[in-house]
Amino acid sequence: MHSFTFLIACLLSPALMHHDVKAENSIVFRENGRFGGWPANNGIWNWGSEIVVGFTLGYHKDNPNGHTIDGNQPQVPRFARSVDGGRTWKIELPSYLNKEGKEATPQPCTESIDFKHTDFAMQFRMKGSNHGYSHFYWSNDRCKTWHGPYLLPTFDRKGIFARSDYEIQGKHEMTAYLTAAKEDGNEGWPFAAHTKDGGKTWQFQSWIGTQPGKGGYSIMPSTVRLSANELLSFIRRRADSDQTKSWWIEPYRSSDNGRTWKLEEDNRIDNAGNPAHMLKLPDGRLVVTYGYRRAPFGIRAKISSDQGKTWSQDIILRKDGGNWDLGYPRTVLRSDGKLVTVYYFNDTSSEFRYIAATIWAPPTTP
Repeated sequence: MHSFTFLIACLLSPALMHHDVKAENSIVFRENGRFGGWPANNGIWNWGSEIVVGFTLGYHKDNPNGHTIDGNQPQVPRFARSVDGGRTWKIELPSYLNKEGKEATPQPCTESIDFKHTDFAMQFRMKGSNHGYSHFYWSNDRCKTWHGPYLLPTFDRKGIFARSDYEIQGKHEMTAYLTAAKEDGNEGWPFAAHTKDGGKTWQFQSWIGTQPGKGGYSIMPSTVRLSANELLSFIRRRADSDQTKSWWIEPYRSSDNGRTWKLEEDNRIDNAGNPAHMLKLPDGRLVVTYGYRRAPFGIRAKISSDQGKTWSQDIILRKDGGNWDLGYPRTVLRSDGKLVTVYYFNDTSSEFRYIAATIWAPPTTP
């Protein structure tokens, strides 16, 4: 594993060209013969300049039509930790793996978790994106040691495909934004689930949007609270009609504290298939980051100054990807106001996929 940094100038869309935005890229994990991927499936947490991100580690296998990961070799979770704001990284094995790299059998959660602990982190993980159920883990020492796995309810669905998107609302109160199987058993349909007893029990709260049709999916929510009753969630979408497939991301807004959701179709982002990650800055602006799977392949962002009603043109963080097999970003805010976006990447279509990070300052709008 090599660790180094280099500086690049960030190219901006015309509407933002007057902003002087620069980005510093670093390698989080890169190893010949290995596949590092999908931070969005695993989660990110930060405490000022200390950042921990999860990713999936597998083995490289050429695949001109899909992900270059060998499905016959082990795929295991890993964490990367930076204590200097994302410039350098160290790889860690999850404490919930034993010496053989296996996990314990998930058990019911019988104690109330303190979601307000200063060094708290929670991870939701799925067995697979089209089969099985999900479980969760928690840590109160900045991801060094984990408790779990704990069973997440099935919510009477044929599968639960969870990633880590949650909002802490009290010492023992949390809302998690998850994905369930559609009626046909395939992914997926996002929903909100709520706990008031520290994770011991969970209640279904609401569907986000309508159930997608055959061949389509609605998955991987990324959610922020805008006010006491207003929420915004970006959802990854796919449609399959008349043998034509399309992929995009789109926001859903709730004005009644998550009980119902309304699509904001005008703010759809056609990025050719990649999940979004959204966060709220201290000044109230929203930032959404996402992979861009059309040429020029790379990582992009948008900013909203009006609580997601309108968004800026694309801010191009990177456009040097070798092909579409990249993205799945997660972004955190450092104490100095800069953002750290972590994602998986490639330099050419046949080279190994690796985990990278971009440190950048969100431009101010007029």
